[in-house]
Amino acid sequence: MAMAAVLPSIAAPRRPQATSCLKAASLLVFVFAAARPAYGYIGPGAGFALLVPFFSFFVVFLLTLAALLSWPFRLLLGAARKPAARPDRKVRRAIVIGFDGMEPGLAERFMGQGLLPNLSGLREQGTFCPLGTTLPALSPVAWSTFQTGVNPGKHAIFDFIRRDARTYLGKLSSARIRPPRRRLRLKGIHVPLGKPVLQGLRRSKPFWAILGEKGVSSIILRVPITFPPEPFQGMSLSGMCVPDLQGTQGSFSYYTDRPDSMIGTDAAKTIRVRWNGLSLDTCIPGPPHPFRPSAGRLQCPLRLERRESSLTIRVNGTRRSLAVGEYTPWMAVPFRAGPFRIRGTVRFYLKQLRPYFDLYLTPVNIDPAFPSLPISHPRGFSVYLAKKKGPFATLGLAEDTSGLNEGVLDDQAFLRQCYDIHREREEVFWDALDHVRDGLLVSVFDLTDRVQHMFWRDEDRLHPARPPDRDATSPNALEEVYRKADAFLGKLLDRIGPDTLLLVISDHGFASFRRAVNLNTWLQREGYLAFQGSGEPGEWFKGVDWSRTRAFALGLCGVYLNLRGRERSGTVQPGAEARRLRREIACRLKDLQDPRNGARPIHGVFEAVSSYRGPYRDEAPDLLVTFREGYRVSWESATGQVSDAVFADNTRCWSGDHCLRPDLIPGVFFSNRKLLSPRPRLLDLAPTLLAAFGIEPPAYMDGRAMELDWDRGAGESRDGPHTKIRAAAPQREERMARKIKIDGDLMRRLMQCSRAAGYTSAEEFVAHVLEKEIARQEAGDEEEVSRKLKGLGYIS
Repeated sequence: MAMAAVLPSIAAPRRPQATSCLKAASLLVFVFAAARPAYGYIGPGAGFALLVPFFSFFVVFLLTLAALLSWPFRLLLGAARKPAARPDRKVRRAIVIGFDGMEPGLAERFMGQGLLPNLSGLREQGTFCPLGTTLPALSPVAWSTFQTGVNPGKHAIFDFIRRDARTYLGKLSSARIRPPRRRLRLKGIHVPLGKPVLQGLRRSKPFWAILGEKGVSSIILRVPITFPPEPFQGMSLSGMCVPDLQGTQGSFSYYTDRPDSMIGTDAAKTIRVRWNGLSLDTCIPGPPHPFRPSAGRLQCPLRLERRESSLTIRVNGTRRSLAVGEYTPWMAVPFRAGPFRIRGTVRFYLKQLRPYFDLYLTPVNIDPAFPSLPISHPRGFSVYLAKKKGPFATLGLAEDTSGLNEGVLDDQAFLRQCYDIHREREEVFWDALDHVRDGLLVSVFDLTDRVQHMFWRDEDRLHPARPPDRDATSPNALEEVYRKADAFLGKLLDRIGPDTLLLVISDHGFASFRRAVNLNTWLQREGYLAFQGSGEPGEWFKGVDWSRTRAFALGLCGVYLNLRGRERSGTVQPGAEARRLRREIACRLKDLQDPRNGARPIHGVFEAVSSYRGPYRDEAPDLLVTFREGYRVSWESATGQVSDAVFADNTRCWSGDHCLRPDLIPGVFFSNRKLLSPRPRLLDLAPTLLAAFGIEPPAYMDGRAMELDWDRGAGESRDGPHTKIRAAAPQREERMARKIKIDGDLMRRLMQCSRAAGYTSAEEFVAHVLEKEIARQEAGDEEEVSRKLKGLGYIS
């Protein structure tokens, strides 16, 4: 009866009350619609600061509702702006599958053994041949060339890490993430005033952005060096170089009650636990506190309860039971900073309960449903995938090779993790395939690369890390991942027709890595790298005397001169002296011999000035070192460290690599069309795919469009519902021309740096000039540099 008495007043409210409710609802809708996403800061090794909107869930809900209500109008608008059909368009849909690191020699051998029936069928139906890679043959370099169609001198990615000329420290080559420039400091509390700066460092333009400008839509899934995601006419999910919530490229945690003498992993990753009977309380380490730097890292409470043969995990109100040898599903872990929450996801793996307790925790991934950093374009794409498919790995290098290298994971636990991640990515791919009936779909799978890195010891009988009990009857992990790749391809071939162009590629091949070469140790012994006194050398050139140093090595392939006017404490004069020193070091490196067997590990040393073309050539290492099979730069040398010996056995599980000379380590190229031109290269894929959709490749691209048998199965060019995208606005160059005041020195530089030099636009050129001016400022004050350039009339 009470409910009946209330109902009339709800059904027939007074008019003033209705008006007030309407005004209040309108105000709420306005507030939510006007809200802007707040981005977190994640810097490699530095953590992040973050402000997440309190009502972000409701904002997403309202935006989704608005999209659903407005779709008829958008459909009509898209139909009115439908781009003109291209008579020279050769395919309706193109699909590019990247199997990172697939080795052509292994693929051919397994096909010959009848293990890869779908790849074999693709070879018979169309094409199989080696695919020329890049110098150096490293994933970030190669995939950047794939997406832009230019050499590294035009896209500016030369290795996984780059050196800072002012500090000599290594930095991530693909992205720069900086905290907000200004903070309000109130008694130990730092309140960010503004958003963090998230900047991608790969230059030039991906070919799918050009397709979008011409009205062809694309979905791009986990292509390396697409973080941070760039806006274009389509959707993307970032791959390699997406960080974890601690700001690293993958930092696991290891919970154990073992004594210190039995722990072999990094102490920073180890969390010592003590049981209080059958339970204990500990925490999951997260990012640094965004508002109170002195508070250290944020933590998420974790409770563990031990049973006879299982472990109960309680975190964030969720309870999971875990048996020995099992992984949990992805579990949400929020880190609270005042009224805000930073959301991540993790998985646990129980290695053993007795006699010692060993529990592995994956790196804390960015939660795709509540991303603290943009990991997709549009931002809601990752949210859509997470809501539809469930949580998934977002870390760029999600397969935890460090966990296996350091003995926290065993072979089977690592493979289980790899297969689970591969299954997640297949599910995302199938969803994308349903939405690309007309246009481009690109997806890169990492399984082949990660397993070959860690299990090449099974392939190489002479490898120092090969298990002694391994024999010809033991399971072959490499064969298994190639079978998985082939099975996936078989499902795809069943779902596409003759009007779809299919390319299956890899960025490079693989070879054994038996012996490590420390280039910095060699440079020190030859007098090129000097140290101060008798101090103990360490990572990142600790103890180096730069006033007496002429050359140093950093990364997997680079040797830099300590050049005067470029490096902070340069000693080598540019010009003739630098040329002589480059040639001297190159000749002496090629003569280097392994004392164990007399082999020469260095196959080639290339000078960047003659190997690259483009405006970013001077940012490359001065010398690029490539190796013969069996050799690679040492782990210590890659991080600027000197070891006791130049040569050492590689006893890590990471037993395969690809730092060889490019012509010795090509990738694979499969196609369902016959290839009519010889020797395809990664450089050629971007212009080939543009030509497939009837678009002339831009003049700055270094690659050439390959000749394929387009007549075979070529469908009629027609625009489906997924290509009705608004045509591009007038070219950016025209807009920039009105913004830039060209006079004096800028006029001369613009004349010198035309598109032929590799810039895709005047906007890119001006951005590069700004970066160089900023780099020259010791304080690095970008706003001050911008003001100076405006005062000179360079920028209006």
